Amino acid sequence: MNRRDWLLSSAGLTGLALWPWQQGEALPLAKKKLLFYTRSQGFQHDVVNLQLGGEKGRLGVKGKISHADQVVMDLAKAHAFEVVCTKDGRIFNHDDLPQFDAFFFYTTGDLTAEKSTDATPPMSVQGKKLLLEAIAQGKGFIGSHCASDTFHSPGHQSGDYRHQPEPDPYIQMLGGEFISHGAQQKARMRVTSPDFPGIKLPDQEPVDSFDMHEEWYSLKNFAPDLHVILAQENEGMKGKDYQRPSFPATWARLHHKGRVFYTSMGHREDVWTNPLFQRILMGGLAWAMGSVEANVSPNMDKVTPQARLLQAKSD
Repeated sequence: MNRRDWLLSSAGLTGLALWPWQQGEALPLAKKKLLFYTRSQGFQHDVVNLQLGGEKGRLGVKGKISHADQVVMDLAKAHAFEVVCTKDGRIFNHDDLPQFDAFFFYTTGDLTAEKSTDATPPMSVQGKKLLLEAIAQGKGFIGSHCASDTFHSPGHQSGDYRHQPEPDPYIQMLGGEFISHGAQQKARMRVTSPDFPGIKLPDQEPVDSFDMHEEWYSLKNFAPDLHVILAQENEGMKGKDYQRPSFPATWARLHHKGRVFYTSMGHREDVWTNPLFQRILMGGLAWAMGSVEANVSPNMDKVTPQARLLQAKSD
């Protein structure tokens, strides 16, 4: 039995889509530690709602964990890395941050605000500053879906979306910002970086462009240095949110010494258990934690040259 099969059987994860790395090996993530943070100061998505999660205990509130927590924990078991799942913003203090190799956000709103939809302790203003400094100094960051609906820039909900003040420092780190979304529907994800980890795997066919049923975000405030991995193709999509040229939907970028990966996918429970989503997520996670290398030179102006063309809010 090779190491990959042993990891599958010992973790009880025979149905989970593992990423074979070399000669049947799992990803080289041993001794890496990830913080999965899911506070919802704004809308709380079902996938991170503890009251809708399982009764498997030990993490979260009242002994419950969410659907997304369970998926991330299963991936951690399969790939031999450690994960801490929490909604408690007090973890972002100076003493706690150094233990983590990367931070994975599935969050909404101003995480420093006292009140939240899920009634959890906030991150302090200093905690936000320390987080951004930690990433700039070399920690990894992974964001899924509503991570771009977090710490919005001034004037986000008013005026013309084409003319905005300077983005919030968090948005500058992430590389893009949520505008709005329409009805859930199928959309085409065009692969624009066929060699990025997860898109390309040893001894396997690379991921080709694909359709997925999801709640798709319309995004703005793209960093100029994005390395676009997946572009959203809007032709044929229903709703005014998507009446615009193709734009980045999954990307990587360097934030000073830190590695940042974001994907707009992740709203639906069936997306979280989709082997293709898990494969792409694990590629980004492994790269952000420094376990694999990739060319992340800027390509947005080449693969999505009109991404910054937006309609006004009133259109």
